[in-house]
Amino acid sequence: MTTAVPAPAIRRSPAPHLQLVGDRPPVLVNGTDGGRVAYLVFLPANVDPVAVMTAHGIRPEIRSLEPGTPPAPEPDPASHPGPVPHGDAIRVDRARRLAEVDGRELDLTYLEFDLLDHLVTHPYTVHTRDALISGIWGHGHFGDGRTVDVHVARLRRKLGPAHRGRISTVRRVGYRYVPDHQ
Repeated sequence: MTTAVPAPAIRRSPAPHLQLVGDRPPVLVNGTDGGRVAYLVFLPANVDPVAVMTAHGIRPEIRSLEPGTPPAPEPDPASHPGPVPHGDAIRVDRARRLAEVDGRELDLTYLEFDLLDHLVTHPYTVHTRDALISGIWGHGHFGDGRTVDVHVARLRRKLGPAHRGRISTVRRVGYRYVPDHQ
């Protein structure tokens, strides 16, 4: 007959607890922190992380590691983070969620507006389908590049024949917005 011998107790230290550092308290949902997700991204030393994030439509939060340093002021959400072409036939007003082409108001869905706004805000930048999915639809979206293709096709149709070429396809990569020069 065999008798089970209890395993020696292994003393474990409590699991490390991660906490948001900054001026905002954690949001509690049912006693938890609301399910925050963080990503660690490695970039080559010669790459500017702010430029990479803004190119993909992500607004970086830059905070000093020095104690007692006040947080950087939040930018005005209605302002465009990138260069906006002047005299372009396609205009996007974020504050009123209004898009116009040649003075004619476009009837856009929520996602179509966000997609056009993102492309117009970052002219000449090539956006991969994956970057557009994560930036416009969000990280939790289950879909593929075909979702972006369908929305771009609808957006081009609504821009009309004179302006549909402003959203150009970069084969096997994604899309770029090319403003007109009046």
